[in-house]
Amino acid sequence: MLAGVELRHLRSFVAVAASGSVTAAANSLGLAPASVSEQVRRLEAGLGVSLFERTPRGMRLTEPGTALLARAQGLLDHADEVRRAVTGARRRVRIGALEMLAAAKLPAVIRRLAERRPDLDVSVESHTRQPLLEAVAGGRLDAALLLDLGDRVGGLGFDRPAGMDHVDLGEVRLSLVAAPGGDREPLLVSPPGCSIRLAADQVFGTQVPRRELTSITTAREWSRQGLGAALLPDFALGTEVDSGALVELDLEAPALALRLVWMREREPSLRDVLYAMSTA
Repeated sequence: MLAGVELRHLRSFVAVAASGSVTAAANSLGLAPASVSEQVRRLEAGLGVSLFERTPRGMRLTEPGTALLARAQGLLDHADEVRRAVTGARRRVRIGALEMLAAAKLPAVIRRLAERRPDLDVSVESHTRQPLLEAVAGGRLDAALLLDLGDRVGGLGFDRPAGMDHVDLGEVRLSLVAAPGGDREPLLVSPPGCSIRLAADQVFGTQVPRRELTSITTAREWSRQGLGAALLPDFALGTEVDSGALVELDLEAPALALRLVWMREREPSLRDVLYAMSTA
C-alpha cells in the first residue's frame, strides 16, 4: 500500500466518488459523514493532492481523483485477495438486483453460479436502481442484475456511472393487458424510476391518461379488476392470461434486456465469476 494511504481511506474515497456525496457515501458505508470526510481529507493529505472539488451540487472528482479511482478498486481487490490467501477465507461474491427481479430472475443466476463455482460464498442484496448502481460503482456490490433497453447501460432512460460494463442474460417480454370487458383506460403505471414505468413512458409517451400506483403488482391487480390497462413484464403475469383473468391487447412493445452490470476496472478480478454467472 502507498505510504500514508489506508484501505479504509480508499473505501471512503470510492464510495464518495460513486455517489457524489459524503452523506450518501456515509449511509452506504454505515459511517458518520464526519468520519467519511476526515478519511477523504487524510487520503488527500497522504497523497499530497486534491481528489475532489467541493461544489454546492456535491463532490466532483479532480484529475488526480479520476486517476486514483481507476486504480483504487483494484488495490482494494488485491488487498482482499491477500487477506484470503493468508487466512484461508472463502471468496465472497456480492450480487444485487432490482427488487422485482430478486425473486423472479435472480435465483436462476445464483443457481448457475453455485453449480459452476461451489468454492464461492454468495450474498444477495435487493435495492432500487440508484442505490444499486451506486453500490456497484462504489465496490460494495460486485455485480447487479437489472432491466434495460438498447446496446448501452442506461438505454431505458436512467443515468449510469461512468465505466460500467454489462452482458445481457436474456429478454423480458412486455405485454399490455386488461380484464375481459374491463376499462382500457387509464394506463396503470408504477412509480417514476421503475423500469416498467420507464418502458411505459417510452412506448406511450407521457400524455396518455394514466393512474400512478405503488408497484407493478398493484397495477396488475387493478387491471384484473377492470380499472384500466397495464404494461407488465412476462414474469409478473403469472397465470392471469392463461386463466383468462387478463387478456393481452394489441401492442408492439420492445423486449427489455435482463442485464448484468459491473465496473470495468474490476473485470480482471471478477472475470471468472462473471463468466460463470453469464454463460448459459
